[in-house]
Amino acid sequence: MTEPVQGVMRPGTTLGINAGSRVSTFGREKVDLIRNLLRSAGWDRGSLAGWPRILRECAAEATGVLLYVLPGTAAIASKTLHESTGNTSVYGSELQTGFAFAVGIVFAIITCAPVSGGHFHPAITLALATWQGFPWRKVPHYIAAQLLGAFVAGLLLMGMYWPEVRALRDANVAQHGTAVFAGGAASILCAFPAAGQTTALGFLVLQEFFVDAIVGFVIWACIDPANPFVSPQTAPFIIGLAFGAMGWGFGDNTISTNAARDLGPRLVAAIFFGPEAFTYGRGYAAIAVLVNIPAILCAVAYYECVVRDSLRQIEQGHTVHVRGEVGLARHLTTVGALPGGRRRTKEASGRRSGEVV
Repeated sequence: MTEPVQGVMRPGTTLGINAGSRVSTFGREKVDLIRNLLRSAGWDRGSLAGWPRILRECAAEATGVLLYVLPGTAAIASKTLHESTGNTSVYGSELQTGFAFAVGIVFAIITCAPVSGGHFHPAITLALATWQGFPWRKVPHYIAAQLLGAFVAGLLLMGMYWPEVRALRDANVAQHGTAVFAGGAASILCAFPAAGQTTALGFLVLQEFFVDAIVGFVIWACIDPANPFVSPQTAPFIIGLAFGAMGWGFGDNTISTNAARDLGPRLVAAIFFGPEAFTYGRGYAAIAVLVNIPAILCAVAYYECVVRDSLRQIEQGHTVHVRGEVGLARHLTTVGALPGGRRRTKEASGRRSGEVV
């Protein structure tokens, strides 16, 4: 296991915390109070730490996706429901939905990335496993957790908005015979192509591919530790802005951007509105769920093979290690950034066997 580096948001790792950092007296009292409350309820830090790490990582992934999907779909619900009544106020703007997804991404990364690495996207998980050494054995667990988080977000949304959604569904069925179409009640949960787009799905494939490729490219630039323009503190906002910008530019023209974000709520749509949620638009669901994966993998491959500068110096502000310069040099050697990388002696392996990430 590699050691944590402060200031570098490496996916799948945990940022180190200086054990000697000062904590105010009020802060200690607050921590002690919380600890005592947990112990009185039968919980303590030891019992929580005893959970399998993969379980905590998957819980963080599911929670992060929920924090990302729920605000975005709620904004779509507000927009769709107001448009159905002829109210074209601020609730009927793509600006609103773009900001909701962008802020949701920021919330997800800030709250859950320290535990899981902050993937929140099946294609990002696959890219990290391909290029950054993320364990392949964890990939199915992460993707399942992401789908679960999006599915729960869809259920929560339907529970909160059900009276309004039911009224819109009944109106859609009375007027169109179904609620599954662009602008219908089911479109609150997932994307459906407009009537004129179903005859030219190739354009939707092209659009989805390049929108997702841009998002993936920006994400990969943000997690590049040699990028001098992005710090761990600004990365969540830049990544959120990338999702928001694509939503503002192409959201009204039918995009998905995330397999988990689309498939989880689409399953909820199938529960409430029928299997047509998967068959409408000549199988558009396959485009929404699958195209983003090769798009992001291609974008990441382009960044790794063409854009990344392996000789670029990592700035000092990004190289603060919990064990000082010696620990930093050992970490960079382990990950292959310095000569002799990924070649451990038996002595070094034995020395590290007791270290905890």
